[in-house]
Amino acid sequence: MENTEVITTLHNLLDYDACKFTSAEIQLRNSLPEWINKAQSQQLKAVLQRYLDFVQQHVQKMESFFEEEKISSISLSNRVMKALIEEADERLSNCTPAEVKDACLLACIQDINHFKISTYGTAAAFANALSMEKAAAIFHEAEINEKHIDDRLSQLAEHEINSKAKEPIILP
Repeated sequence: MENTEVITTLHNLLDYDACKFTSAEIQLRNSLPEWINKAQSQQLKAVLQRYLDFVQQHVQKMESFFEEEKISSISLSNRVMKALIEEADERLSNCTPAEVKDACLLACIQDINHFKISTYGTAAAFANALSMEKAAAIFHEAEINEKHIDDRLSQLAEHEINSKAKEPIILP
């Protein structure tokens, strides 16, 4: 799907959006390994690794959606994801104690996660409106995965990460 293609139907919009958020997933897949390495908390590392696994699954399932839709090219980039990743990298570069960096990383991942919950939920609604049950199931499953990670990150923030960041250990 080219950037110049005119969107005239809900189906066109769904295909366009699917290209955009698949690009976003690929961008995220490229950044997550570096962020996993920056995390100090082993639990945070584990959740982020699980998230990376979900992102890989989402990309694979989207590839089958593209085959079915006969979409051969995902030439679109996702400016929203690019901005979220750049913002995360900038924020992380300004955090020095490891505990604060973990809190920052977790918050940045949740920003990204909330964006993705919205995009997958909208895609599922579009696919349902178009009676595209298989596609709707793919998008809904991705939305559920995102909500699961969000819940896990919220628990981790509440029970470990944020309390450690309140009073970080600062070495001389």
